[in-house]
Amino acid sequence: MSANFPRIAVVGFAHSTNVPQTHGTTNGVEMLIPCFNKLYEELDISRTDIEFWCSGSSDYLAGRAFSFISAIDAIGAVPPINESHVEMDAAWALYEAWVKIATGEVDLALAYGFGKASAGDMDTTLALQTDPYTVAPLWPDAPSLAGLQARAGIDAGAWTEAEMAAVAARSSGADPTDLLGADYVREPLRAHDIAPYADAGAAVVLASEDRARELVDNPAWVTGWDHRIDTPNIGSRDLTRSPSTELAANTAFGDRSRDVDVAEIHAPFTHQELIVRRELGIGENTRINPSGGAFSGNALFSAGLQRIGYAAHAVLTGDARTAVAHATSGPLLQQNMVLTLEGGN
Repeated sequence: MSANFPRIAVVGFAHSTNVPQTHGTTNGVEMLIPCFNKLYEELDISRTDIEFWCSGSSDYLAGRAFSFISAIDAIGAVPPINESHVEMDAAWALYEAWVKIATGEVDLALAYGFGKASAGDMDTTLALQTDPYTVAPLWPDAPSLAGLQARAGIDAGAWTEAEMAAVAARSSGADPTDLLGADYVREPLRAHDIAPYADAGAAVVLASEDRARELVDNPAWVTGWDHRIDTPNIGSRDLTRSPSTELAANTAFGDRSRDVDVAEIHAPFTHQELIVRRELGIGENTRINPSGGAFSGNALFSAGLQRIGYAAHAVLTGDARTAVAHATSGPLLQQNMVLTLEGGN
């Protein structure tokens, strides 16, 4: 960031357990209230200390229009709040909160996301993100599209099935050789190559410099942030690359070293982690997804926010000095966000 740009930090992170199914409603209230309460307690603040709220969710996923309005029950509408919403992963809600602080309008903001994947057929729902004229009428499920991408990379020599299995093995602790013996689900994808959908909610608190120093001992300072988009026409781009990730990373890192301590990558499929790692240009010593990444639960509309939260948590706790977080939205890495963080004064 420019020396003249206001310093903003992540000061808190909480998420509900990533589980295959919950008995709660699709408005996320049951997931979010424990997250909010945890942050209030850890930061010693109250609900009214939050000056701006921003959420990320999907009406398609929730099955109702303006579903984010119902989620405000987790906050409470009295006294009135300053609130906004994005119809995508809550990592983008956090970006809006960051802009709100950068403009000087507020000093403390909270972004949250939620999704109940178990409420319906997620592969059918996600097909609605594709081109409405040429792709959506085919109702392609997400693993089938990802299978086309994985095959393109294998045929081009960009990666191998063994490298994909190694990504899964790091997350699961399984033997890569055993994984390669499993049957295909969507050739060349096996079950271990596909992150399981999960129900979950998450929340992250951002603060201006003065407020951050009041709340925590070691703020996770935002040192770079950018998000970019590739064409939604999947036949018009090289699926083995992610130009938007590369461009976002170039902007976020600037001239700083990419040999960061921790990288949290939002990759719902093993080969997509390989793509993002390449575009980020991170060093060999970087610990990748110590949280388990999306393979600990592909929580739609909060998985990207969780990656930022986990990267910041590593800095906040002193487990890392530098970190990078990545979030994606849309089919086949269509939209990508890169955020860099650093601890210390």
